[in-house]
Amino acid sequence: MKSIAKYTESFNAYLTRKCNNQAPSSLFEPINYILNLGGKRIRPALVLMTTDLLGGNAENAYSAAMAVEVFHNFSLVHDDIMDDAPLRRQHPTVHEKWDINTAILSGDSMLIWAYQCFEDYDQHSFFALVKLFSKTAQEVCTGQQYDMDFENLQQVSIEEYLEMIRLKTAVLVACAFKMGAIISGSGVENQEHIYNFGVNLGIAFQIQDDLLDVYGDPKTFGKQVGGDIIENKKTFLYLKALEISSEDDHNQLKHLFSISPKNTAAKIETVKQIYDQYDIKTVSNQRIEEYKQKALKSLDQLILPENKKEKLINFAQELMQRKV
Repeated sequence: MKSIAKYTESFNAYLTRKCNNQAPSSLFEPINYILNLGGKRIRPALVLMTTDLLGGNAENAYSAAMAVEVFHNFSLVHDDIMDDAPLRRQHPTVHEKWDINTAILSGDSMLIWAYQCFEDYDQHSFFALVKLFSKTAQEVCTGQQYDMDFENLQQVSIEEYLEMIRLKTAVLVACAFKMGAIISGSGVENQEHIYNFGVNLGIAFQIQDDLLDVYGDPKTFGKQVGGDIIENKKTFLYLKALEISSEDDHNQLKHLFSISPKNTAAKIETVKQIYDQYDIKTVSNQRIEEYKQKALKSLDQLILPENKKEKLINFAQELMQRKV
């Protein structure tokens, strides 16, 4: 089996072949633009890798991998509109480079394209892939709505937050794994085990992202450290701190996450001091490890030779190696 980097490389070559200059350019140029801004391409690589690992031919998985990547980027185009974000991967967002109407229509076209990708499969695989994809797409939209709702809610529980990140982030990772299992012809039980592996790994990854937002190295994190604090996002760290802090610290945190001062550095530092006081870093790492172990337990139940399971374990370890 190739490394995840090799699968990413081969998918990028496939993507380059599939991006073309269709007419009208006003519709398709924005699509090619967002797809060629880069990104880690983890999800499509997982479709290829899982197909290969479970005994299928990775060449047969390119269309499904493309569907996952096109859908992911479609969601980014629309998310950027909702967030009024000026930049995506250090470049102007589609609605900034063109306009909002163009971004909406190009995004809609991407969603349709994602479904068209499944037309390359036989009837049995087509039905299974589209059923999974439709369920996942709806869940991602639900997760996005929850995330937006949480911005205006005074009370959000940790359980509600975990469900939100499961829907918004983790299910698409799980979908990529399960697609590979479907294409390889793997049994239903194996499909569910690999799906659960992806869900729990995705949740662990997102909590780690919350942690890195506060404690990450600005040189390697890839985003502004403290960005979630500046934007008053109710992350796992914030919700856990509210749960275990004293009444005074609880109230101070709630106040800090209700304001948008010009001096963001002071706000970030004060929040971080409260987190440190209650050792939120350790608590977060414990929850990350909990979900990582759940993911690995799903692998234990997967019917797959141990040397191939080891490849998935190594992938999980590499994915979670980001340092705080």
